[in-house]
Amino acid sequence: MRILDTHLHLVYPDRFDYPWLSGAPAINKPWTAESYFAEAAPLGIESALHMEVDVAETDIVPETAFVTPLPRMAGAIAACRPESPDFAAQLNALTAIPGVLGLRRILHTSPNDLSQSDLFVANLRRLPARNLTFDLCVRADQLAPVATPLAQRAEDVTFILNHCGVPDVLGAGLDPWRADIRALSALPNVNAKISGIVAYSGPDWTIDTIRPYIEHVIDCFGWDRIVWGSDHPVVTLTGSLTRWVEATHEIIKGATSEDQSKLLHKNAERIYRV
Repeated sequence: MRILDTHLHLVYPDRFDYPWLSGAPAINKPWTAESYFAEAAPLGIESALHMEVDVAETDIVPETAFVTPLPRMAGAIAACRPESPDFAAQLNALTAIPGVLGLRRILHTSPNDLSQSDLFVANLRRLPARNLTFDLCVRADQLAPVATPLAQRAEDVTFILNHCGVPDVLGAGLDPWRADIRALSALPNVNAKISGIVAYSGPDWTIDTIRPYIEHVIDCFGWDRIVWGSDHPVVTLTGSLTRWVEATHEIIKGATSEDQSKLLHKNAERIYRV
């Protein structure tokens, strides 16, 4: 069954500045589209959406313009700064690039109040008119105070929660994560991405380690509001792309082929308007 990867990071250090990678030496190197698809294509991944890599702010537009024309890229989710008074100009520059389908502002390393200002919310409300989504990247402890209020205040924006809400899998942190996920899923404008979870599971993770988290997200959001992402190359910190794809297939093998296809490509095509 074909897969559309909704969360691929490509890293080109010769072109762009990634300040945060200095603190992640294991992946602080080039990660090209060619090297990714050499492993991904045999796994059934036919195309991908590029997820912004938190480049330096001056590189946001150049990064997006560079990745969108690359082979097998179905589109891009660009970085942005909705907290800025200059957001409208940035939005115009990004939407002038063919293939931009959504935006993301990293929130899991930002103060909680960054996304709660009236300016931030007002700027997000600009997105539906441009047919753009917004990817929510928050920690588990930010689900209730950050993600839910933001999605409530910007009710016309289509949100995609990244990485299952970043549960503490290594610490067996099911609660209060479970209740917070269920509360967020009650908002019809929020979807969830089955991605990134193994990065929080330690290198010795097994299918049984991650299964309760993935199954809870699917149970809360249903098969119509979930998408799949590799989070490559972050996934290599505790495993590999191949291992993650194989684990995904094992966990969802009891679902109907229609539901599996919704997770692996159909929902993404609809939600991101690929």
